[in-house]
Amino acid sequence: MSELDLQHALKAARDAAQAAAEVLRYYWRQGVEVELKSDDTPVTVADREAELAIREILQKALPDASIYGEEFGRDEKDHELLWLVDPLDGTKSFVRRTPFFSTQVALMHRGELVLGVSSAPVYGETMWASAGGGCWYEGERVKVADTRELARASLSAGNIKSLTADARWNAWGALIRDSNRIRGYGDFCHYHLLARGSLDLVLESDVNILDIAALAVIVREAGGIFTDLDGQPLTLDSHSVLAGTPALHAVALARLQAALKG
Repeated sequence: MSELDLQHALKAARDAAQAAAEVLRYYWRQGVEVELKSDDTPVTVADREAELAIREILQKALPDASIYGEEFGRDEKDHELLWLVDPLDGTKSFVRRTPFFSTQVALMHRGELVLGVSSAPVYGETMWASAGGGCWYEGERVKVADTRELARASLSAGNIKSLTADARWNAWGALIRDSNRIRGYGDFCHYHLLARGSLDLVLESDVNILDIAALAVIVREAGGIFTDLDGQPLTLDSHSVLAGTPALHAVALARLQAALKG
C-alpha cells in the first residue's frame, strides 16, 4: 500500500473504532441480555451493533476490501486487503461490568498486518499504529521499554489455562521466578502497557487472530517483538502470543523452545 492509502485506511479504522465506542458506551450504561453462540461463548446486541457500525465505515473507505468480523464472518472480495474486526473483545468482561474490553480493528495487506487500532472506551484508552508510522497513545508516540534483564522485568499472562497442560508450563514458571514481578492484566490491557513501556513481556494462549491482530501492529511499531509461542509470525490461524521487548522476547522464546525439546 502507498503511504497515502495507508493513512486513508488508518483514519477509517479510527473512525470505525470511535463509532463502535459509542455503541458500547450506550449498552454499557443500559445493560444487555446475554446469548450463547454455538461455541458456548457469550454474545450480545452490543457486539452485533458495534460490528455493523464498523463495517459501514470500513466498506465506504475501502469498498473492495474483505472484512472478517467476529460476529458476521468473512466476506470474499479483494484477496489483497482484509480487515480484521473484533467489535467487542472481552464480552465476558462487558457483561460482568468489568471495563477490560475493547474494539480491535486491523488491516492485512497481502498477508501482512499493516495497521491496527485498539479502543477501550470505558477503560479510557485508545492506541493505534501503522507500518512504518510508529505507535501512538492518545496522540503521543510511544515505545517499549529498554528492559534487557529478566530480573528487572515485569511479566503478564492471559488465557493460560490450556498452557498448564503444555510442556512449556514449567518454563513459564521459571520465567516468573526469575522475573521482577508477574501480573495478569489480560485482553488489550497488557499489550497497551507493553507498547508504552510499562510492561516487558506478555504470554497468552487460547486467542484468535481477531483478538490480537491490531495489538500486534501496535507492539511492533512501538519497537517490540510480537510472535506466537513458537516464535512464528502471526497468520489467520495463530492462537497464541509471545510479545515483549526485543531482549526479553529472545530470552523467553529460547527457554520455551528448550522446554519443548525436553
